[in-house]
Amino acid sequence: MNRFPYDHAPAHFSEPPLSWGEGPAAVHPKALRDELIAAAEWVCQYLGQLPEAPVSRPMPGRRRARLHDAPLDRTGGELRQILDFVREEIAPFPTGNGHPAFFAWINSPPAPAGLIAELLASAINATCGMGENALMDLERGTVRILADLAGLPASTGGVLTSGGSMANLLALATARTWFLTRRGSGDGPAYDRDHARLTLYYNTQAHMSVAKAAACIGIPTHRLRPIPSDTQHRLDPAALRAAVTADQAAGLLPFCTVTTLGTTATGAVDPLEPVTALCRSTGMWHHADGAWGGLGAMVPALAHLYQGVADVDSMTVDPHKTLSVPVGCGALLVTDPEHLHTAFAHRASYLTPGEPATLPWLSHSTIELTRPGTRALTLWATLHHLGRDGVTTLLQHYLSLADRLRDKITASRRLELVAGGPWPVTCFRLTDTAGPDALHTRIAHRVQTAGRAYLATVTVHDQTVLRACLCNYRTRESDLDLLLREVLQAADSDCAEPTRCTTE
Repeated sequence: MNRFPYDHAPAHFSEPPLSWGEGPAAVHPKALRDELIAAAEWVCQYLGQLPEAPVSRPMPGRRRARLHDAPLDRTGGELRQILDFVREEIAPFPTGNGHPAFFAWINSPPAPAGLIAELLASAINATCGMGENALMDLERGTVRILADLAGLPASTGGVLTSGGSMANLLALATARTWFLTRRGSGDGPAYDRDHARLTLYYNTQAHMSVAKAAACIGIPTHRLRPIPSDTQHRLDPAALRAAVTADQAAGLLPFCTVTTLGTTATGAVDPLEPVTALCRSTGMWHHADGAWGGLGAMVPALAHLYQGVADVDSMTVDPHKTLSVPVGCGALLVTDPEHLHTAFAHRASYLTPGEPATLPWLSHSTIELTRPGTRALTLWATLHHLGRDGVTTLLQHYLSLADRLRDKITASRRLELVAGGPWPVTCFRLTDTAGPDALHTRIAHRVQTAGRAYLATVTVHDQTVLRACLCNYRTRESDLDLLLREVLQAADSDCAEPTRCTTE
């Protein structure tokens, strides 16, 4: 197959042109090709050996200093030094999320298709904010596919973002503009008057990015309403209605409720239909933060929890969590994308197209003007490689592993299952010792330091417990057994120290 579809492309890539320009950034084509090949070989070796390496390593202070204090040399270096630098200074000290025994946070390893696509998109280097180019149209297409996978209507549009935090920020800004515009207070003194009364509602289990996004759009803490959750850690619709009613009576303006589809702490899914009904009756926007669990409607075992998902106003989805797209790929989906344009479209004389654009530029749907095309291509490549059935199978793999982990914990005399699900997270504790808060913090630290597995802690029912999340497609049941062995060994080591497990 001809890999160069243009007439002016070289007939044989093995004989590249002698020069690709001049100046300090230019390199000989053969040098570039050699280094790309060397980098590709190293990546394959690195990923292949990853399961046998420590999950993470503590970084010595001198190495930290070398990275953040090193000056820039006056003269430039060689291309080959880049790979050497990564191999020696960066790769030995990862977050750990590529390892199959990493269970701490919702950080997935990169899918192979995404790795290839990231390189190719970087070479093309198109911006998906302004102008007309193929990657911008590809982004529109991948957004449409995501919306379909999430169970949203065909009218849905949106944009890819750096992650869920940015998507939630865009969602709240869009909701604010929509709400105030409908009231006729989109600008002027009326804006100041009404904006000072806006109130926001969300589950106490919501991701911290919701409160951060509210702060960014000028909603102060005293007008944020964390709503209590029920025994399953889901937002309580009755408590939500009571809070909204009280605020309306006090002269405030409830403008948006955020539900969470897959809470970070326990994997709970908030009820959608009663929240949407309340939002419709009170004139609020309903945003669903599905950064982790936005695609749950595809999984038969979870589909009943997503009844009414098509009626939300917007949804956050993070492909770099659920689908293992390389980090930096989130999405905001809006069932009526015109609301995005109302919130973010701005004009500038230097950005007027020579001919009328067939579709609004994507910069009119977000605060970014320069936007990387890597998001669109890495997402498309990962989806293309998986297919619709593959997406469902991948999600079911995580759910099955979580079920097996919970079964193992339940079967252990020394462990107790505290919470977890329906999304694949498991919260548990030791049962044979007192002082659980400090103890579980120490156990997590011991496991992390040992480097054979990695998990975190979380607060559930006002107690600090251990938390294991399943989001690595390379994780197998043997990794679950390894994790529990490491936890119990860390507990034994902790109790072996003087004053431990007896005085707390």
